[in-house]
Amino acid sequence: MLCRPRYRQACLNTIEYLKKFGCTAAQAYAILGTAPVQGHISGVVDIPNACATLWLPNEIFDFDIMPGSDALTKHLDGSVDIQLAADH
Repeated sequence: MLCRPRYRQACLNTIEYLKKFGCTAAQAYAILGTAPVQGHISGVVDIPNACATLWLPNEIFDFDIMPGSDALTKHLDGSVDIQLAADH
């Protein structure tokens, strides 16, 4: 149970990272929900200091998403949006 908030934060960090390329939050969320992502929990022996990571394959993008000097360029304009369901 202690690792669930860390994995959630890893997903939220990935959504924020994808927004740097021009994705909307809904688009980034949809990518995480459909792409073959891998989540890993490491350092479990050091609870409560466990770490969660999320691997997103960069082959699914038409542009480079790797961190670097020229990588963080907006490639998408966010014009196609995905509707989010209302929270209840």
